[in-house]
Amino acid sequence: MPEGPAQQAKATRREWIGLAVIALPCVLYAMDLTVLNLAVPRLSEDLKPTSAQLLWILDIFGFLVAGSLIIMGNIGDRIGRRRLLMMGAAGFGAASVLAAFSTSAGMLIAARALLGIAGATLAPSTLSLIRTMFRDPQQRTFAIGVWVTSYSVGAAIGPVLGGVVLEHFRWGAVFLLGVPVMALLLLVGPRLLPEFRDPEAEPVDIFSGVLSLAGVLLVIYGLKRIAEHGPEVVAAMSVVAGVAVGILFVRRQPRLAHPLIDLRLFRSATFSTALATYLLATFSAFGSLVFIAQYLQLVLGMSPLRAGLWSLPSVGAFVLGSMIVPAISRRIPSPQLIAAGLVISAIGFGVLSQIDRASPLAVIVTGSIIYSLGFSPVTILATDIIVGSAPVERAGAASAISETASELGGALGIAILGSIGTAVYRARMAAAMPNGVPPDVREIARGTLGGATDVAGRLPDQLGAALLGTARDAFTLAFVATAAVNAMIIMAAAIAATLTLRQRESIRAG
Repeated sequence: MPEGPAQQAKATRREWIGLAVIALPCVLYAMDLTVLNLAVPRLSEDLKPTSAQLLWILDIFGFLVAGSLIIMGNIGDRIGRRRLLMMGAAGFGAASVLAAFSTSAGMLIAARALLGIAGATLAPSTLSLIRTMFRDPQQRTFAIGVWVTSYSVGAAIGPVLGGVVLEHFRWGAVFLLGVPVMALLLLVGPRLLPEFRDPEAEPVDIFSGVLSLAGVLLVIYGLKRIAEHGPEVVAAMSVVAGVAVGILFVRRQPRLAHPLIDLRLFRSATFSTALATYLLATFSAFGSLVFIAQYLQLVLGMSPLRAGLWSLPSVGAFVLGSMIVPAISRRIPSPQLIAAGLVISAIGFGVLSQIDRASPLAVIVTGSIIYSLGFSPVTILATDIIVGSAPVERAGAASAISETASELGGALGIAILGSIGTAVYRARMAAAMPNGVPPDVREIARGTLGGATDVAGRLPDQLGAALLGTARDAFTLAFVATAAVNAMIIMAAAIAATLTLRQRESIRAG
């Protein structure tokens, strides 16, 4: 939908200050995703959750965020994006207090579920507000760069700040970090952020909302089970059921006068390619982070805090890339810049695949810096294409589609790359298991590197050291295999982006 000159007016100081306000909940959201892991040992001692309850404490937030994004994006288009953001901020603050003072595992699970529902309002509301506030294409690209960077900053400072808080306070204090931020947002948001809603919006189709929630939850739940337990019947049935529900959702939309998702957006090859590229980028990024974290701690023997600190260079590279991409995009067309970013990322994964040939820590830091720099233009410009492709009155729904693709990409990356890595690890352990390892210990050691590390300490010193060395070698081989797979996937995405992202200029005008 072309916009006239008046619609593309430059943003004023009010919009730029509003962008800083928008960044606040994004930083907090990313912090909440990372900070809880540090508190697990202490909350486990206090609440004594079962293993199943502990998994739900960790997972329920992400499940409900992913499942609720499409619904929340559409609600924001209908009731007002600022109003939805304020409602989400209030809910997030209240649920944070509830989580901080939980007295049972069930209470904490419920609080985390409420946090997930409230958190699902943040991404589509903030991103669609950017679409409303910044009509000039170049300014919008820069604003999206700030928006993307805010998530990276939150993910980087979350473990560090959480570690400091846990040194002095009980585990519940990590949830209270967000309360002042949400209070500030509620105070200044109505004064600095514009309100926008679709004046012709109709009520949300409830049945479509239920279908979208159920479909996404079933798929992600199945993928998570595959990542944690390997291929199994329950996981496969969950994924198949989720896909079936998703098909039913898609078939329903064209029959509605006011669908939850405008399927006409997918007729654009540029939109679909940008969405697929974004999904593949999160696929590779999330999948690789799991292996890097385990390698640093279980192979190199680092503490969680030290491992987190060694991840900061890659975060810094992504932030730096996010800041310079808008300036570069003024000189280099976005399709070429996205393709170049993908090639750089593929090179980074290629470096990671050499971890068994050189200094491991240097390879991890160098490779992760390279692929993070490469992913910064992919994330920013693909998001810009997706949001810019939708009419301004449907920006909330388009933003939700973008973030749902990101959530699905991350879950797929963890599940599929995790399964590939597990298969390589198990095959290597089966072939190289030291003689003399008892059968029960042998089976545990073949399962995961963490299991092998645990049982190696119970064996005689020489045999335990041999088992641990074999397990670390097997995990290194799995690391190399998944890095190589990532490099091939991202290079293929670069070729696809080069061939199909041809009409960027017309989309930027629309």
